[in-house]
Amino acid sequence: MSQYVTFTLDGDLYGVDVLRVQEALRSHTRTRVPLAPQTVAGLVNLRGQVVLTVDLRTRLALAPREDGIEPMMVVVRVDDEAVSLLVDEIGDVVDADADSFAPPPDTLEAQMRSLVVGAHKLDDRLLLVLDVDRAVA
Repeated sequence: MSQYVTFTLDGDLYGVDVLRVQEALRSHTRTRVPLAPQTVAGLVNLRGQVVLTVDLRTRLALAPREDGIEPMMVVVRVDDEAVSLLVDEIGDVVDADADSFAPPPDTLEAQMRSLVVGAHKLDDRLLLVLDVDRAVA
């Protein structure tokens, strides 16, 4: 049995191993980083800690967020550092059986397939499991 913190991006459900998640919160004011790749949304100050923010919509080659819609943040641990992932909406913690796990669907676009380690077939939808290390690389 695996547990995932879930979130949505462009209507699809994604999950990150619960042990990798530090916290989930509303978006904070971001400071732009000059000359940073487009996927870097900036830096945020979380209780005195400067945290890199990655926009998963950009990273997964999805359409930009509509104006006026504030993203949410899932703060994950990568190499013992906190990194913030911008997502559309934060979901629940979901339990998934190992036998429901399958390789990423063939229907995913190449950019997305490289960042998804696999998928769990839940009762009502598909849970795409994000490779956190690759997503923030």
